[in-house]
Amino acid sequence: MATDYDPIYALIREVPKGEVASYGMIASLIPGAGPRQVARAMRTAPDDIKWYRIITSSGAMADHSGAEEQRRRLKREGVAFRKSGAVDWSKHRWRGPSQHWIEANGRDFEDVMETVAGWGRR
Repeated sequence: MATDYDPIYALIREVPKGEVASYGMIASLIPGAGPRQVARAMRTAPDDIKWYRIITSSGAMADHSGAEEQRRRLKREGVAFRKSGAVDWSKHRWRGPSQHWIEANGRDFEDVMETVAGWGRR
């Protein structure tokens, strides 16, 4: 059964083991979506969604009951954390969606790459 969150889930499936994305990074690739909508989608995500790979833009775990489990799962995947407790973005930032996702969603490759390039500017 399709849901309004399916485009979000499809994009999150693109984030590989050992990498993380922020709610805003995911939202930036889905027209009309915002970070809060991505966060809401995580609350009802199907079992195959690696929800723990989605974090706040500061690199911290969102304030929720699963934050410690999220940290444990990320550590198991080899994600490094800074002394502050935030994910080391320089080592683990998601590099963006696959060519397949871009084509399947009718997106322009250059537009997507421009968006992805903006993720590193902080």
